[in-house]
Amino acid sequence: MFDVGLGEMAVLVVLALVIFGDKLPQVAGQAGRMLRQFREMANSAKSDLQQGLGPEFKDFDIADLNPKTFVRKHLFEDDDGPLSNGRLFDDDPPYVTSPGGLAYGERPPFDAEAT
Repeated sequence: MFDVGLGEMAVLVVLALVIFGDKLPQVAGQAGRMLRQFREMANSAKSDLQQGLGPEFKDFDIADLNPKTFVRKHLFEDDDGPLSNGRLFDDDPPYVTSPGGLAYGERPPFDAEAT
């Protein structure tokens, strides 16, 4: 999870026992309550945001604001977008003519008017 190995975890457990001693169950209970309160606050803020945005954003997810998730969702997983079949318009030729790329020795297409 946090790139902590078994030996490191054992050292942390022993260190916690030494530092907190007999108060360890109380500290663990307080930490659990604090995490539960944070989770409730985050869920409350998320629901307030969704209510404030209105019904047109009912499927909005906070995780969509993460740049990695946004790029993955909108660029790589969009099967019904305009370039899903390799064409911008239905009468255009496909942008990718062969799925394997160029054959050995084959020259790429060149447009003299584009330069």
